[in-house]
Amino acid sequence: MKVLAIDPGYDRIGVAVVAHSTEGEVLLHSECLLTEKQQVFTDRLYSLGQQIEQLLLTHTPDALAIETLFFNKNIKTAIGVAEARGAILYLAKKHGCVIYEFGPQEIKIATTGYGKSDKHAVIMMVKKLIKNVPQNALDDEYDAIAVGITCLAHHR
Repeated sequence: MKVLAIDPGYDRIGVAVVAHSTEGEVLLHSECLLTEKQQVFTDRLYSLGQQIEQLLLTHTPDALAIETLFFNKNIKTAIGVAEARGAILYLAKKHGCVIYEFGPQEIKIATTGYGKSDKHAVIMMVKKLIKNVPQNALDDEYDAIAVGITCLAHHR
């Protein structure tokens, strides 16, 4: 199974393409998608949609794994992330992907074995579980890889 994994947002979006191989899970692609902060939100959403659709066309994943929405104190940001997730889910269905959603605690348990792990612990385990993570990967990228690891672990 090949999975497009996403740590959703609309400013920085972590994406990773992971798959099973004979040696275990392998990272086929990862990056952090960016949108222009000075653009109006609808233009940022359009740009995000174009970038996600290009990934779907290029990598032809079987599934999309995405982190569920985590509400923090900033409602405006949460609404924007929810709208971005909606666009991503639409595109995944359009391209025939099965969709899997995982909560933050579920992802931490799958990668570290502990549901209250901090970001550093998740990053360290991602590096141990997948050998070819780029040296300059950003937090959002590691989060997306962790989402992908979670999906593959749930669907072996």
